[in-house]
This record gives sequence, C-alpha cells and structure tokens, in this order.
Amino acid sequence: MRKCWLRLAPVVLALVLPAASGWAQNQSPDHRVDPAVNKPVDDEGHAWWQHAVFYEIYPRSFADSNNDGVGDIPGITSKLDYLRWLGVDAIWIAPMFPSPEVDWGYDVSDYYNVNPDYGTLKDMDALVAQGKQRDIRVLLDFVLTYTSDQNKWFQEAMSSRTNPKRDWYIWREGKGAGAEQPPNNWTSNFGGSAWKHDAASGEWYYHYFYPPQPNLNWRNPEVEKNMFDVTRWWYERGIAGFRLDAVDVMFVDSRFQDNPVVGNEKNAFGDPVEHEINDKNQPELHGVLQRLRKVADEHNAVLIGETWTNDIDQLKRYYGKHSDEVTMPMDFMFTMVNKLSPPDFRKQIDWVDGSGGWPVYVLSNHDIQRVYDRYGDGVHNDQIAKLMASLYLTLRGTAVMYYGEEIGMENNDPKRPEDVKDSRGRVGWPKDKGRDGERTPMQWSAEANAGFAVTAPWLPVDERYKTYNVSSEKSDSKSILNYYRQLLTLRHTNKALLDGKYVALNENDSNVLAYARSYKGQNVVVVLNMSGVAQKVKLNLAAKGVEARSAKTLLSSFGAPERVSLNEISVEAFGAWIGETE
Repeated sequence: MRKCWLRLAPVVLALVLPAASGWAQNQSPDHRVDPAVNKPVDDEGHAWWQHAVFYEIYPRSFADSNNDGVGDIPGITSKLDYLRWLGVDAIWIAPMFPSPEVDWGYDVSDYYNVNPDYGTLKDMDALVAQGKQRDIRVLLDFVLTYTSDQNKWFQEAMSSRTNPKRDWYIWREGKGAGAEQPPNNWTSNFGGSAWKHDAASGEWYYHYFYPPQPNLNWRNPEVEKNMFDVTRWWYERGIAGFRLDAVDVMFVDSRFQDNPVVGNEKNAFGDPVEHEINDKNQPELHGVLQRLRKVADEHNAVLIGETWTNDIDQLKRYYGKHSDEVTMPMDFMFTMVNKLSPPDFRKQIDWVDGSGGWPVYVLSNHDIQRVYDRYGDGVHNDQIAKLMASLYLTLRGTAVMYYGEEIGMENNDPKRPEDVKDSRGRVGWPKDKGRDGERTPMQWSAEANAGFAVTAPWLPVDERYKTYNVSSEKSDSKSILNYYRQLLTLRHTNKALLDGKYVALNENDSNVLAYARSYKGQNVVVVLNMSGVAQKVKLNLAAKGVEARSAKTLLSSFGAPERVSLNEISVEAFGAWIGETE
C-alpha cells in the first residue's frame, strides 16, 4: 500500500535519532529572564513556546483507560511516553470541564472541575506532573465566550430580570407586536436565529452557537474578573496556558445593528448568508486580550487563539501593537488553502511571515477535515501526508498538530443521519454532516477497536485502522509515523529550522513550493512537489545571497541521493526533499 519511502541521510541519522526520545532533556538551553516581560527565554531571546511543537488532543477520542468506550485523562497520561518519543513538547486538550455535552464540551457548566467522563481533578494533577517529568506541558481549551445554560451563572441569570448575574449575559427585548420577533437578524453558527426567547422573563438571550450556549457579556467587569480568576486557578495547578475558543465572537455591536445580507444566498441550514460585521471582531475584544495576556505572562503561560480572520490586517491586530495580546494567534487563512497550490500557500506564508508576530501554523483540528482527505487524491495520499507534514513543520514559527495526523488518519464521516453524534450534523444533514468524522478514536493498534478500548467506542473507528495505527507504523520505516518522527527530530535539532529566517525560492513555480531557512550562514532548503508529475527543480540561491552549488539530503519522502546538485533537484510526484547547503 505504501509505495513512497523516506530516506534520512546516514550522517543525520547518527546525529538525531539517538536524541529523539529525550532531546529536550539533553539539549535544553540555559534560561534567563527578560526583564521587559518577566518571562524565561533562551540565550537568543526565544520563549519556550517558540521552539515547541504543540499537539491537540480530543480527550473523548484519544485513549480510554477504563474501557468504557470514552477517552479520559488517565488515558492521555498513559500515552505521554509515545508523545515524547514522537517529539511533542506541549499538548492542548480540548474541553475537559463538566458539560451537558450539547456541543461535546464546548458548553461548560463548571470551569473548576473535570468532566466525570474523563476523570477527576486528581487525574488532571497527575497528568500535569507526569508531563512535567517528560518535558511536556499541558494546555487547556478555554471556552471564554459563552457557557452552558446549565452553568450556575446562567441559572442565576435566568431566575429574574433583577438578578445580579442577569447582566453577565446578553439580553434584549424582541421586535414586533408583543416583542415576539428576535431583536435583530443575526443567525447562529449552527442554524436559525442567534436569539432564544425566554418565556418567563419575556426577553431574548444571545447565543452565537447553540441555544444552550448563551454568550457572556464581556462588557460587564464582573465577567472579566471571574473568567480571569478561572485562568489563575488553573495556572496555579500547573497548566501552561490556554487555547482561547472563538475569541472573534466575544463581543457584539453595542447597538445590535442587523448584519448585511449577501444577495439571495443560503447556507447549509437554509439561513441567509450574512456579512458578519456586527457580531464578530468588535474592537473591545483587544483590550480584554491585552489584560488576559498580562495574567498569562505572570505565569510564563501561553495563549493560543482560535482567531478566524479574513485578512492579514485582522491577524496582526490579534498579536497586539506591542505583541501584548494573543501569544500565538492561529492562522486559519492557511487552512483555507484546500488544494495543493504552491502559489496560494506561498501567498499565505509571505503574509504571515511578514506580519511582525511569531507565525503559528495549523492544518487541521477537531473542526476541520483531516489532511489525509482534504489534500489527498485517493491514490497518493500517503505521499501527500508526508508532503504536508514537511510544509507546516519546516516553516518559521510554531506548529500545532492534531492527533492522528502523524499516522495518516482520515475522516470517518457518518453514513446515515441516525449515526450522527455532533449536533451540527444533526441539524445540517445532509449538506453539513457535522464534525464526527475528524473526531474518531485514535488508532493505536490492529486489535479490535484500534486498541482504543475493549468496549465499542463512542464513535466508530475507521476501517483502515488495521494498517494505519501506531503499533504497525512504528515498525515500518517507510510509514507516515516514522516520517513525522524524523521530521520532528530534525526540527528540534537543526538551528536553521529552529531560528532561521524564511526565504522564498522559485516564486513563479506553479508546481513546486520551495524555500530556505537561513541562520548565520547555515541554510536548509525545502522543496515540495505539489504536482502529480516528477519535477526537476533548478534553485537560484545566488539571487538570494546564498553561494552554494550542492546540498546534503537531511530528509526526503522518496529515494533522494545523499547529495544533490542545487542546479537541478529531481523530486518525485508529491515528493518532499529537505537538504542543507554545502
């Protein structure tokens, strides 16, 4: 099945593979404190997160320790050695708080505890402690824009119009006779009006997502104080930071103006398509993010932003004028390049690399179709998986992986509406089948249920699990997993890949994306053939100020020779080649 094989030059194998399982312990730099921001940095001024590889875990689907079919926190702890072996430095755990699971954890009922399905606070403390022993930090998904309607805050807010917590949420009178119509035309991301009528009080409350997920009113200082206190409480338990969920919808227009409607278009739910200018990206959110960042800096913590943006200027604003807002706003414009297009990727990389902030690259997550499906052609998917790994793991910046990408997991979308677990898929079927497909159980072995659990898991495993699993791929030197591991090892040990500037090469090539990472005379060249035909690539490095005619192969997804001429590099269809100039 796997026709594509990798080659790591023998000299590099000798240097990097022995360090793969413990590179951080053996090569961690001395640290000092930057007095300007009071946070540890290395000798060249880099914070810990700038050299780290982050790995998102969907807790319900990663590892099941008690065989009830649901992943849990002890299960994650049991796989820390695997993550260390792979080369992961920090894990981001999707919501693990108590929740009614209307949106699978993104409807939080208690920010100070752990969902009983996943374990206990003691289990979480053990995960943090065990991660620390392996130099793996733990981050949580912070749902800060809205809560569950079962949260005690909202229950109090619902009790009466005069309750002190009423203003912790967004309430409005309706329109029309008897105020029976929603306050404006805003639509929910999951279909229908973004307003739900409360018969008891006669008012409507706002929910950008599901009705049981009422939005918090961040203009109320009590909301800010209490939510900031949540982060402090977790920092004190050893959490190294947060992924901030849906920050673009934290604030809405204070005048509650209608959104403009885009022609006669309809979305998957049958609602008019709107230009969301009044329910997203309001200027007030940046002040909150600046203050939240101060709290994070006091604990040497990191904030990763789910920052959906339309252009580079919006992304820049999330960094802050003085790099004082979101530590790492994720570039989701990068994920919107849903085809193997060197010109489109080149454009996005140039934008983000020149944004003035530290770039953050992500290709998939719990809401986005997996790489294997999105870019695969059905024939060369293994090669393309290695190709895409070579892209986002060699760029200047921080990479955020998604569990299972390293073994070539694919979407396992539901086949029938009755099989759908995700509420979005239930209301959007068949145009929108929901997000179950990218959330299926991690494939650990060829045993029943992919070694995830003895009991049938909450979502079905993909039928390819007998071949695409950690155990089988570990023993296959040509596997996607071993390619990822060697790529991550190279990333951690090569100074040009860690700190080198990005230099675009062959900018007019529509088939091949090529670039260099240059650091103090050391140059690593990356050549990615995004076409289905072998390419002969001539690199004009001299035009970029690099005098070199040959390079040694560091890593390739095909049988590249140990040394190549930079005047002409032969790259197989969907092949990736990484080399260092001589």
